[in-house]
Parts: sequence; C-alpha cells; structure tokens
Amino acid sequence: MNLARAVLSRLLQGLALVLAVVVLNFVLVHAAPGDPVETIAGASGGMSEEMMADLRKQYGLDKPLYVQLGVYVGRVATGDLGYSYFFNLPVIQMIGERVPATLLLVLSAVLSAFVIGTALGVLSSRKPNGVLSQFITVLSMVGFAAPVFWMGIMLVILFASVLPILPVSGMRSLDSSGGGIGDVIDVAHHLILPTLTLSLVYLAQYSRLARSSMLDVLGSDFIRTARAKGLADRVVLYKHALRNALLPVVTVLGLQFGNVMAGAILVETVFNWPGLGRLAFEAVLRRDYPTILGVLLFSSVVVIVMNLLTDLAYRFIDPRIKAS
Repeated sequence: MNLARAVLSRLLQGLALVLAVVVLNFVLVHAAPGDPVETIAGASGGMSEEMMADLRKQYGLDKPLYVQLGVYVGRVATGDLGYSYFFNLPVIQMIGERVPATLLLVLSAVLSAFVIGTALGVLSSRKPNGVLSQFITVLSMVGFAAPVFWMGIMLVILFASVLPILPVSGMRSLDSSGGGIGDVIDVAHHLILPTLTLSLVYLAQYSRLARSSMLDVLGSDFIRTARAKGLADRVVLYKHALRNALLPVVTVLGLQFGNVMAGAILVETVFNWPGLGRLAFEAVLRRDYPTILGVLLFSSVVVIVMNLLTDLAYRFIDPRIKAS
C-alpha cells in the first residue's frame, strides 16, 4: 500500500511537472529569434507576402502567443503534438520512428557506463594506492576533461583514417538486408563508436563515485564486524559493501539520464545516427517549432520516468528506505 501510494504521488507530481515543462518550453522556443515561415520561404526559393501570410494563418502563428499556448496545451492533453512545419508529417509519427534508435544508443551508453564504471570503482577501492587505482583515476580525469563532441570527432578520425575497422556514420550499412541476425550484428557494429563516445564521460563519473563510496562503506563498523566474524573478503566486498555503496551511484544514474539524452544530440550529429537528437538538431536549424517542442516533451517524460524508477530502485537496493 505504501509503495502504491508513493508511486501515485510521484505520478501526480510528474504530471504537474510535465505541464510546467510544456508551458516553459513553448514560451522559450517562441521567444527565440527567427521566423519559421521565413525559413520555409528561404528553403523553397522565396514566397510572396500573401503566401507567407497564408502559412502563418495555417499554422496559427498569426494569433497572440497566449492563444497559441492554449491551443497547444489542449492538443498535447489529447496526445496531438501537431504537424511539422518543414517535414509536413505528424510530430508524434516522426518521434515514434526515431525513438528506437535513440533509446538503443542511450540505454547502451548508460548501462555500459554504469556497469564498467562501477566495476572499475570497486576494483580501485580494494587497493586505493595501487597501480590499478592510479590508472583508473587518470582515466577518469581524461573522461571528465574531454568534451563529448571532441571525443566523437577524435574517434571518427581514428577509426576512419588510422584504423578503419569500425563504421563511423549511420545505423546500418547500405547493403544491409534489413532483417535477421545479420542486421542485428550490423546495427551492433555501427553502435560501438557512438556508445563509446557517449559513455566515456559518465563512465569516469561512476568510477570515481563508486570508488569514493566503496572506500567510505569499507570503513564502516558493520564491515569491520563482518570481517571480525571471519567472512571471506569477497563476501564482505560484494555482498555487504557493494550494495550499500551503490546508492549514490544509482542516484546519479537517475539524475543524469537527462544529461545523457542531451549528449545524444551531439553524438547523433557527429555519427549521423538517425535518432531524436539528429531530429532535434534539424528542427532547430529549420525553426520547426512543433518538432522541437515534441522532442523536448518526450525527453522530459523520459527523465521523469527515470527519476521514478530510481526512487523505486532504492527500495530494492536498501530495505531500510521506506516510501512515506
């Protein structure tokens, strides 16, 4: 009952937050300089003033901003995200087509960074002053310092010119059959570099956080008690210490999911990955308001859901935490 009440409370808070995000995004996007009708006119080679006026009327851009906001909120409430100004397709359809590619990239990067970063942090905590710990520390500093886009460009140069062994563009090969195990292998082959680029920064953060958290837990009284009982070092480390040390890492994992989504925009642009990040980049260049707002709304919902799942994960990691 407590769990159901906590989930319901989080869902209501999430709905209120989504409404605030919808309003804020709409105001900020429309306050940005630029006119989508003029962008469309420039892309089509020019339009008369009458045609541009008709387009503004068709898209509702001739109405006051508060009227446009009310219409947009009403449409979002019914699941209608509008039509793209540039692509002339339903926004929800375009998002649905791009979501699998983005989720594949983001989840691969997050899981890789979480698992490998936590493992490196645990290994370095066993001998804080050892060679392995120092190496992981240097690796973490490099990961912190390197921007995502720079890392992506360097990997493209490395694997396109120096060691041409990995594809550096797209999600599938041109000669891909589009089905079967061969297609899965082809997509996984193209996924390596984007995942590596997006996960390196967060891998560094998780390794440092897991290391410091493990060192703190290993100095606790209950760990000394477990060792005094004669338990094996492996049991103390992985059964008792790791479970408690994971709480800060899981917290950061949930909170940084939005940052990973934002980083996906740069990575998808560098590697021409056909996901939401690439769609958002193209929509910004073309002043495509409905598409921009749709991508922002979807990203906000994903972040809110991830925060809810993070709260629920606490209950399974640490039974002392109860939902109030």
